[in-house]
Amino acid sequence: MAQQTILITGASDGIGAASARTLAAKGHRVLIVGRSAEKTAAVARETGAEPFVADFSRLDEVRTLAGKVKESLGGRLDVLANNAGGIFGDRTVTPDGYEYTLQVNHLAPFLLTHLLLDELRAAEGAVVNTSSIASRLFGNLDIDDLGNERGYSPAKAYGDAKLDNILFTRGLHARVHDQGVSTMAFHPGNVATNFAADTTNLMRFLYHTPLRHLALISAEKGGSNLTWAIEGRAGADWESGRYYDQRTLATRVNPQMNDDSLVDELWDRSAAMVGVPAQA
Repeated sequence: MAQQTILITGASDGIGAASARTLAAKGHRVLIVGRSAEKTAAVARETGAEPFVADFSRLDEVRTLAGKVKESLGGRLDVLANNAGGIFGDRTVTPDGYEYTLQVNHLAPFLLTHLLLDELRAAEGAVVNTSSIASRLFGNLDIDDLGNERGYSPAKAYGDAKLDNILFTRGLHARVHDQGVSTMAFHPGNVATNFAADTTNLMRFLYHTPLRHLALISAEKGGSNLTWAIEGRAGADWESGRYYDQRTLATRVNPQMNDDSLVDELWDRSAAMVGVPAQA
C-alpha cells in the first residue's frame, strides 16, 4: 500500500497507540494526538510518529491543534481517525459549558473534522470514527437534552455520545462524500485498556479487575481493527456512511441511528455549539 498521512487522536495509549505502532512500522506517516504530553511523547519516540497534545475538554485547544496539524501537513490528509474518548464519572461541565462526555467524545472530534476538511478533500481522504456497542446498549438520545441534564448516568452519557459518533458519520457522508471524502464508524471490540478508569460505573469492574481477561480483547486486537478501518478502502473494504461491529457491517443497532431527521438536527446543533457553519 502507498504511504499515507494519518492522524490518530486518542493515541497515547490503548488501541490508538497500538494502531500507530503498526501503521508507522508499515511506513505510513503517522501523527498522533494525546492529552498527556508524557505518554504521547513516549509513543512518538517508540514509533517515529509526530506528537501533538490537546485536551478535548477545551475547544480552544482543539482549534490550536488543528492549526498546528495544518502547518505540519502541507495541505493533504489521507485519514483522520477520531479515536479519542471515554466514559467518565459524575456529571461535569467543561470550560466551554458543555457536558464533559458529550464534548470529549463528540463535539471535539466534530470540530476537528470540520477544521481539517480542506486537507481531507485535497487527498480524497477518509474519516474513521471510533464508536461503541454502547451506542445500542445505553444510547437514548434526547435532542433537546444532549448534555443529559435530566437523568444523567455515566453509561447513558457515553452511550449517547457513541450514538452521536454514528449520527455524525451519517451526516458527514451525506454532506461531503460527493466531494471525495469517505467516512465510517466502528465498534473496535470490548478492549482491555485503561477505559472507564475515571468512573465508578460497573464498567470499571469489568475493565479493571481480573474479569477483563475473560471478557475483553487485547489492545493489540482492538488496534488491529482500527488499523483495518484506517487502511481500508471505501467501496471495497467498507461502505462510506455505515457503522461496523469490528470488521462486519453492524446489524444490531440503536434504531435512532437510522433517523434521518435526528442526523440533521444533531449536525445543526453541534455546528452551533462549536461555532462552525452548518454547511460542511
